Amino acid sequence: QVQLVDSGGGLVQAGGSLRLSCAASGRSFSTYVMGWFRQAPGKEREFVAAISLSGRFTDYSSSVKGRFTISRDNAKNTVSLQMNSLKPEDSAVYYCAATLHMSRNAVSYDYWGQGTQVTVSS
Repeated sequence: QVQLVDSGGGLVQAGGSLRLSCAASGRSFSTYVMGWFRQAPGKEREFVAAISLSGRFTDYSSSVKGRFTISRDNAKNTVSLQMNSLKPEDSAVYYCAATLHMSRNAVSYDYWGQGTQVTVSS
């Protein structure tokens, strides 16, 4: 089992950057694929990015590819999401999540952080 705590959200102007972090508790962190999702008001939770156990493989939604970078540090039990060139449409609550296999489907993820708000002003 793993517990996740998201942090790093905030208010930023369009074109700016933010770095989200997710701290995991438990000794099994390196056995989980980690992902980031986001949910804007009135919308469904959507996939943002995922990273494999070793960090060798990553996957991004088309809306963030080239602007966002997911990374992980298994020694520190952390996963991060570097967000550059932010747009107002990136505004949402961002959640980190853990699963056993690479997936873009939120239903596949077993553990979730509490979420961190990202607001991008135009």
